[in-house]
Amino acid sequence: MSTLFGVPVDAAYHLVFALTSVLTPVLGPVAAVAGIILITIAVRLLVSPLTFRALRGQAAQARLAPEIQRLRQRYGKQPDRLQRELTALYQHEGTSMFAGFAPLLVQWPVFSVLYLLFRSPTVGGAANLLLSRDLLGVPLGSHWLSGAGILSVHGIVFLGVLAVLAAACWYAARVARRALPQPAPAGAGRGSADTVPGSRALGTVGKIAPYLTVLIAAFAPLAGVIYLVTSTGWSAAERLVFAARSRPAG
Repeated sequence: MSTLFGVPVDAAYHLVFALTSVLTPVLGPVAAVAGIILITIAVRLLVSPLTFRALRGQAAQARLAPEIQRLRQRYGKQPDRLQRELTALYQHEGTSMFAGFAPLLVQWPVFSVLYLLFRSPTVGGAANLLLSRDLLGVPLGSHWLSGAGILSVHGIVFLGVLAVLAAACWYAARVARRALPQPAPAGAGRGSADTVPGSRALGTVGKIAPYLTVLIAAFAPLAGVIYLVTSTGWSAAERLVFAARSRPAG
């Protein structure tokens, strides 16, 4: 465990383990799974203001993309003037070029702590007892590729959880693509969204990047996969809520 995250991971471990102990009389063998889900949701709720701020920033970037491109075309040979015009545009719209990413960077250490907790075999120099619990007989510390095969209980549980994760990633990617500048129809003018630098590349990355989570999950212990499913599903739900709030009335 790195010294950077050692202390917060240890604190998170004691919190999750205490919650698991409280839930065990009620939920029995799935108490640890419920503890992972509840702690993940609680953390996502705490950082949700930052998430919605990032989503608003991303929506603003997509909305302003054609105007930004026109400014680049007009003042591309005048860097100082271009910077002033871009700054004025962002100030007028009440946003910034980093509005869609800075809040996500702030959240990264929090999510890293939780992921490390649910994938580390030891915490604070002792065994991570959370990983000794199980889901339908499959230990939370076990890995998909180390099981008895796809048709075993081990393989079926992992495939089911990974399928839910893939569905959440698909939805999150679908909503994220809608926020990007869309390619203009044939014959559209120079100021169309199709001329926004990198818009096609961003679209390609937006299609592929979310599924990297599934690839990571394939090599993570079951506890880490459950965390990723919960966190990704929550992200998809947040995007759904943001889209509903942003939709014009009527």
